[in-house]
Amino acid sequence: MTSPVRLALLGCGTVGSDVVRLLHEQSADLAARIGAPLEIAGIAVRRLGRDRGDLPVDPALFTTDPLGLIKRDDVDIVVEVVGGIEPARSWLVEALRAGKSVVTANKALLAEDGAALHDAAAEGGADLYYEASVAGAIPLLRPLRESLHGDRINRVTGIVNGTTNFILSAMDATGAGFAEALEEATELGYAEADPTADVEGFDAAAKAAILASLAFHTRVTAADVHREGITEVTAADVASAKAMGCTIKLLCIAARGTDAAGRETVSVRVHPAMIPLAHPLASVGDAFNAVFVEAEAAGQLMFYGRGAGGAPTASAVLGDVVAVARNRLAGVHAPSESAYADLSVRPMGEALTRYHISLDVTDRPGVLAAVAGVFARHEVSIATVRQGPAGGGGGGADAELVIVTHVAPDAALAATVRELRGLEIVRSVTSVLRVEGGA
Repeated sequence: MTSPVRLALLGCGTVGSDVVRLLHEQSADLAARIGAPLEIAGIAVRRLGRDRGDLPVDPALFTTDPLGLIKRDDVDIVVEVVGGIEPARSWLVEALRAGKSVVTANKALLAEDGAALHDAAAEGGADLYYEASVAGAIPLLRPLRESLHGDRINRVTGIVNGTTNFILSAMDATGAGFAEALEEATELGYAEADPTADVEGFDAAAKAAILASLAFHTRVTAADVHREGITEVTAADVASAKAMGCTIKLLCIAARGTDAAGRETVSVRVHPAMIPLAHPLASVGDAFNAVFVEAEAAGQLMFYGRGAGGAPTASAVLGDVVAVARNRLAGVHAPSESAYADLSVRPMGEALTRYHISLDVTDRPGVLAAVAGVFARHEVSIATVRQGPAGGGGGGADAELVIVTHVAPDAALAATVRELRGLEIVRSVTSVLRVEGGA
């Protein structure tokens, strides 16, 4: 075998510790796959004195100077599992410009300013790999980045946040409200003490931007993604979905389309939605992730597995390290960023979707006609209407209307809901959810 390939590890938390353990446990196999052993040149951490248990690593490798570690001549690959935007961006740009390949799990940085990293990689002639940034151990980004480059991807729909999927699955299984399901997720370790990034959709939006960038050969940032979380989803919404033969999931959806001028564009959004139980994503429960890809030649593809956790994420990181190390020994580089299409991102109002709307209304003649008239004025076609006893929306209403629309622009659907809220006969709009994955 040749000389060792030496790694600088930035961060030694949950994921970083598992990277170290896997490197130690699988050292012989990894060396055989690469053709050279992997060695840790140093590990950058915030605090040197922290107890890291029985981590199989020489304490002398730890340093609080990440930039100094990156600049060392004996470092071949930089592995970043710190997260956040800065100083991670500065560290990785420095490494890439110096010709040192980077493996990162930093979805927030890639979604906000992946362009800076790709440009630095091109400038330094280095590899940039980031399989672990989306869906943990699921092999997803490399198929989009390489395997499907001979095809045209039209749509990517995914469940990419395990915390929200656990919460919604618990609500569906037990009838619990959001607060109770979140409490259970926190007790079981699926939700952070501050779950905002998950339940408000920020985490999923960052991943959606990365997926859209790869699928559509276009630079998409988190700021381009329409984002809604799950905090407003109620037990009544879940029950209503069940009555329709659906379940509710937080979806990331990236799709090709055209604007009013006929130019090709992309739509990228994250929001809760009802999907039919027959849809492949409907059965994805607990904290699992899954991504459903629709391509012209390959057809429908499904990627499924654990999307978070130290060991699954570390598995994806090491997969990238093996690829980068083999490239280095062979004197080649991975395919560079493909952003040639440079498609514009459509605003949410132009995205085509369906709405499920629950109304508490006054039960008297002409109510249904008046409500239907609002939909007609906004050129929104109604697919189904169900009327029943009041759902307890308040105001003394004595009937409930549940309406599901046909596909229409989101702006028209939203305008319809706004006008409905102003009708004298509508006591309250008790629920509005999008419906995806059906005819």
